[in-house]
Amino acid sequence: MIVREDACPTMNPDDSPPLPLPPMSLSPLLGVDLGGTKTEVIVLDAQGRTLYRARHATQSHDYPALLQGLMSAVDQARTELGLDASLPVGMGIPGCLDPRTLTVRGANTQCLNGQPLLADLRRLSACDWRIENDANCLVLSEATDGAAAGAGLVFGVILGTGCGGGWSWQGQVWTGPHGLAGEWGHNPLPWPSAEELQTPACWCGQVGCLETWLSGTGAARQLARETGLALSMPEWLSLVHQGHAVAQAAWARYVSRLARALAAVINQNDPEVIVLGGGVSLIDEIYTQVPQVWSQWGFHRPLATPLRKAQYGDASGVRGAAWLWRSATQSAARTTSNESSHE
Repeated sequence: MIVREDACPTMNPDDSPPLPLPPMSLSPLLGVDLGGTKTEVIVLDAQGRTLYRARHATQSHDYPALLQGLMSAVDQARTELGLDASLPVGMGIPGCLDPRTLTVRGANTQCLNGQPLLADLRRLSACDWRIENDANCLVLSEATDGAAAGAGLVFGVILGTGCGGGWSWQGQVWTGPHGLAGEWGHNPLPWPSAEELQTPACWCGQVGCLETWLSGTGAARQLARETGLALSMPEWLSLVHQGHAVAQAAWARYVSRLARALAAVINQNDPEVIVLGGGVSLIDEIYTQVPQVWSQWGFHRPLATPLRKAQYGDASGVRGAAWLWRSATQSAARTTSNESSHE
């Protein structure tokens, strides 16, 4: 396994059809996780074993430079493993492709918004690309061979700098006709207290979004507003463990907010498993404390939904990106089989 840490013009979308799906084979799977600060590339073999993994800085404020960095990172992986230039790439982004325009929307890496990213990547390379929201990639990874392997309906959450969700049904990403399925982080906090009605503004233009309460960044800002404590999440948890009363009360409020937000998902869609990823997901107390309280907001009580930490940690998103092509091929094969059975 190879592991490393380590200006291109903007194109307009074209009308050319995507390249054909690759055949099911023992070909490696190439994935990219495009984050706000780092771009991660992974190559998996057909059994999901890591052959290559490398991280590169993301040029997040300059779209042409971002494209150039992407192509360079992928080319490096191809060169070092001797991969064919036609091997397709799956990529997770902190936003999504608009199903109508195929341009990026809702990305907190804001230089991506409005850009024809998929068309640009197809023009700049000899292969096809599949692009999905990064939370969708996380849930696909964990439903394929991770913490939710074997489950039918899985909800995945990223709690990091931002806050997002994604759905997997029978091992396939479910996005909906508007690409909005799992857009959990930009819904309001459910069952708010009187104090919580004084809601903070979100970058998306709304107020009181879950991202402003539950992401690592949002939670730290809320802590400062409520207590005057300017702390990172690890520093906050350190005070909680030391018995600091103010920090403990603030942590209890955070647990309540996360429990309410997840209970609302269970009431609406009743997933078989919920998986958490992102930096906040590394806090072990979440997996005992949230299920202890979320039943009070469940329409059915008690709620017994498993709440699990992502098995692959910070690699889960990029692994899910790599699995996108296998998922697409399996979906196409099922469609062909269904069509044949009705002839």
